[in-house]
Amino acid sequence: MDIIVVMKPGASDEDVHRVMNRIGELSLTPHLSRGAHRTIVGAMGEQTPRIREQLEQLPGVDQIMAVTDPHKLASREFHEADTIFTAKGVRIGGPYVSIIAGPCAIESRAVLFDVGAIVKNAGAAILRGGAFKPRTSPYTFQGMGIEGLEILKEAGDRLGMPTITEVMDPRDVGTVCEYTDILQIGARNMQNFNLLMEVGQVDKPVLIKRGMAATTTDLLMSAEYVLSRGNHRVILCERGIRTFSSDVRFTLDVSAVPVLQERCHLPVFVDPSHAAGKRDLVPPLALAGIAAGASGALIEVHSCPDRALCDGPQAVLPQRFDELMEQIRQVAQIIGNRVNAPVDPAMEDDADNTVPWSGVKSDVRTVDKDPRIRLRGNHA
Repeated sequence: MDIIVVMKPGASDEDVHRVMNRIGELSLTPHLSRGAHRTIVGAMGEQTPRIREQLEQLPGVDQIMAVTDPHKLASREFHEADTIFTAKGVRIGGPYVSIIAGPCAIESRAVLFDVGAIVKNAGAAILRGGAFKPRTSPYTFQGMGIEGLEILKEAGDRLGMPTITEVMDPRDVGTVCEYTDILQIGARNMQNFNLLMEVGQVDKPVLIKRGMAATTTDLLMSAEYVLSRGNHRVILCERGIRTFSSDVRFTLDVSAVPVLQERCHLPVFVDPSHAAGKRDLVPPLALAGIAAGASGALIEVHSCPDRALCDGPQAVLPQRFDELMEQIRQVAQIIGNRVNAPVDPAMEDDADNTVPWSGVKSDVRTVDKDPRIRLRGNHA
């Protein structure tokens, strides 16, 4: 069973590094997590009683605890505070609600620039657009590929918005990273473990959509693949699951939002567009997700959906999206969150003494829900 080493409040950086070095000497993998009130070092690998005894004697160590959750690095046991990070100046996670909006697929430069300007003016924080589209039928529009990525990057730079697009193949990860700010793993690839391990090695945030037949534990274990490779900027996304209902394409599992937030520290988004499949249902589902505490939503918007090459029936019209953004602001405020908090892009490179699990300085920040809350075991 893996363990976590809880450091004393006054432990020095030298104490922390000594513990990490000793964990490495014991043929285990160290993972560091710094919160506002405590520092924890995870020790992943085969354990023996002797290892625990040796670590307990090191200076600065408060206590050793076993990690009981299978999703070790994503768990609240390992990292109690909400994880917050930035993507091109936009804070993601914690009390910040970030709306991702844009067309389902990149169809042309004109359409993406038009829709991009619409969603930015309405208050969306991140621009979406698919360059590679996994479709049920091989005969439908599959995306513009590299040309689409070039258009997406141009639009993001022109509008001053971070961008997100799906990557489907481990061989394409490097190329897609050149053009986008956030990588998306689609529902069909949620358990493509080679792809998950590949995106776990890049310095880009990764959004993972829940598969239509996957449990919340399945989703957390997919995130664990990315986290274990050193990429700790992970977003979970509830996209809808298959049920007996025939009224919608998928059933948006709103309950998954608080369930995931209780079990892990990662930001949780909802995708009402793909769940509903009908534009009139997207706004109420988006509001339900935000009311449940989601850190954001993916909403498809199109200025002329009847001519869209992909998923036109679920694309929200510009005027309705503008109204929806105002409603989202109101709902977020009611539950104590706030929408679209852009920050200075320079913050992505600042030195805030936060060290992620890979041991490299990062822009990840944490917000403890309550300084009085302690990890299970009632340790100090």
